[in-house]
Amino acid sequence: MTEVQAGGKRPRYQLLDSLRGVAILAMIVFHVAWDLYYFGYSPVDVTTDLGWVIFQKSILSSFLLLVGAGLVLAHGNGIRWRKFWRRFAVLVAGALLVTAGTYWMFPDFFVFFGVLHAIALFSLMGLAFLRLPSWLVAGIGVAVIAANFLYNDPVFATRELGWIGFWPTSPPTSDVVPIFPWFGVVLLGIAGMRLVLASPLAGRLEQAYSNEPVARGLAFIGRWSLAIYIVHQPLIIGLLWGLSQLQAPVLSPPVLTQSQAFVKSCTESCLATGSDLARCDRYCGCAVEQVEIGNLWEAVAATDPTPEQRTQFNAVANLCSAMADKAP
Repeated sequence: MTEVQAGGKRPRYQLLDSLRGVAILAMIVFHVAWDLYYFGYSPVDVTTDLGWVIFQKSILSSFLLLVGAGLVLAHGNGIRWRKFWRRFAVLVAGALLVTAGTYWMFPDFFVFFGVLHAIALFSLMGLAFLRLPSWLVAGIGVAVIAANFLYNDPVFATRELGWIGFWPTSPPTSDVVPIFPWFGVVLLGIAGMRLVLASPLAGRLEQAYSNEPVARGLAFIGRWSLAIYIVHQPLIIGLLWGLSQLQAPVLSPPVLTQSQAFVKSCTESCLATGSDLARCDRYCGCAVEQVEIGNLWEAVAATDPTPEQRTQFNAVANLCSAMADKAP
């Protein structure tokens, strides 16, 4: 009898565990870089630097491909509901911890639908695709990914709808993994693993095993990737916070306040119109002052301003344009 028949458990594939281990180590590297920037020890904004953005997207893609592959291996021959709900509960609990922790640290940019939230929901959604033809699952996956690039609407750039996707600019959060396009990556993982298991590669995958310390270490990390993901950020942040109490960072903390974020966005928009930096500085400095005086932050955040809010915006724009055009 096979191991599955004898013990009711599926065999583990060291190669997949190792790949998961590499992915979690890469994510730790990214989070260390993000935390160093947040605490002011690094000048590199990993959320906008192209190389770091590509690195982060690659890590996330690999995780979600492995989520799809893992669904096939765990439930492809029949959904094991008890095991599924146990893992689902752990994912949801971890996701809630992330939300609570980030709300405590970054109330304006807390994580409302991050990696763990997405993996929990995508795992549940993915069950419906395990028995469909592989070509159909792959086709739907490509369509889900493509849809996000073909359509967008500012109405989705809110916390209430941001988890769906389709936003032209990210909702206010430090991490978001929406259904569109990322569930499409999970579907590609499902289709890919089903194709592998139906091919001669299945035997090679099962036999791919190494006693080398590096391979075994990566596989061990991969098997405990969920626990590592949950605990690594609090540990890193705790260490950096403790260091910041002993020695102030050389750089200023880079996390922007609401006013700073407004000025940054305003300046970028102003420069895009062809105005020079000095004029844009005068205009946006005036604009943020008027927004604060008039307490117009709710109007600024509105995706569909009311007529009254538009009138207020026009008044601010006219005033600040006149002031910006004056010689310094």
